[in-house]
Amino acid sequence: MKPDRLKKIPLFEGLSDHDLERLATWTDEIDVPSGKNLITQGTFAHEFMVIEAGTAEVSHDGNHLADMGPGEFFGEMALLSHHPRMASVVATSDLSLVVMHERNFRAMEEAVPTVANRIAKVIAERERLAKERGIET
Repeated sequence: MKPDRLKKIPLFEGLSDHDLERLATWTDEIDVPSGKNLITQGTFAHEFMVIEAGTAEVSHDGNHLADMGPGEFFGEMALLSHHPRMASVVATSDLSLVVMHERNFRAMEEAVPTVANRIAKVIAERERLAKERGIET
């Protein structure tokens, strides 16, 4: 992944060139077709994904929870909690994804705390919404 593409993603906005270079070495870019199952509820996490382009649907027990688009991310909660994934995510259009595997995600948390803090804020909001919906996190 090229640093100039990473800096266009809201999660990584405002980072130093050094941090962007480091993140670029920890991420891969993949393209997936519409209809591809990206995450299955109940499985264990091995990666964190950020949507660069396209859309995806999030569901829990077959019920629609949210639609996601460019700049949004998923997979972080299961990586951090070491619990099975609480939702499924399916591509609703062709997608370009930035993927970070667990080992690199852990390194990013330590080395680039700005991104880790941004992710933590989103996690807190997702946990609040899950509680409102009666979903265990």
